[in-house]
Amino acid sequence: MTTNQLISQIRKKKSFLCIGLDVDLNKIPKHLLKEEDPIFAFNKSIIDATHHLCVAYKPNTAFYEAYGLKGWKSLEKTINYINDKHPEIFTIADAKRGDIGNTSSMYAKAFFEDLAFDSVTVAPYMGKDSVEPFLAFENKHTILLALTSNQGAFDFQTKTIEGKELYKHVLETSKTWENSHNLMYVVGATKAEYFADIRKIIPDSFLLVPGVGAQGGNLHDVCKYGMSANIGLLINSSRGIIYASNKEDFAQAAAVKASDMQKEMEGFIN
Repeated sequence: MTTNQLISQIRKKKSFLCIGLDVDLNKIPKHLLKEEDPIFAFNKSIIDATHHLCVAYKPNTAFYEAYGLKGWKSLEKTINYINDKHPEIFTIADAKRGDIGNTSSMYAKAFFEDLAFDSVTVAPYMGKDSVEPFLAFENKHTILLALTSNQGAFDFQTKTIEGKELYKHVLETSKTWENSHNLMYVVGATKAEYFADIRKIIPDSFLLVPGVGAQGGNLHDVCKYGMSANIGLLINSSRGIIYASNKEDFAQAAAVKASDMQKEMEGFIN
């Protein structure tokens, strides 16, 4: 999916909602555990109930890797279902990969070719040659961890080096990499006060923003400081939507939560 296609979907649906498909078998409704593939059964129901309210789905791969081969099969079935039934949806493999060049090329192939995701999250710590293999894929997007929403972000990301915070060095350096137009960035909603500075460096890039809701982030502040002329935001919500209910009405309850967020987002879209 191209950036322009994503922008078109945002304006059509009046939504920049991304739903995180982070499936924990201990949290899904008990009746689904009788299914042959409980994880896929859960995801399919959530997708069927919410696809018209969001523009992206983001499975965190750890929640699938934890279940071994069965988990990977569930992930494959999930991404295939989205791509077949709702090809207008932007898909994000939240894998947080990052390794030397040849290994990164294999990771990129796994998520972009074999699983056919539109994007993947990547850690920039190892630098240029660990990220450019992902950027080499046409019409695929690499979502770089820039300023995350966790408490440990302050351990390194905001440390000052040569008069500038480390995350700003990451943003500025990443713009010099080959095919940097394929970059998006993760910026946590709990760091809303940083968005204005971030937009000075990457005014038009899309930002994937976790942390609204459960982690205390505020949608209004994120939009006030982080929205670009082409929206430029994907606001992720996982637990707050998919676990709105643990009963048989879980999909309907998820749709209600997603609809509430979509309606709030609509007010920020011109």
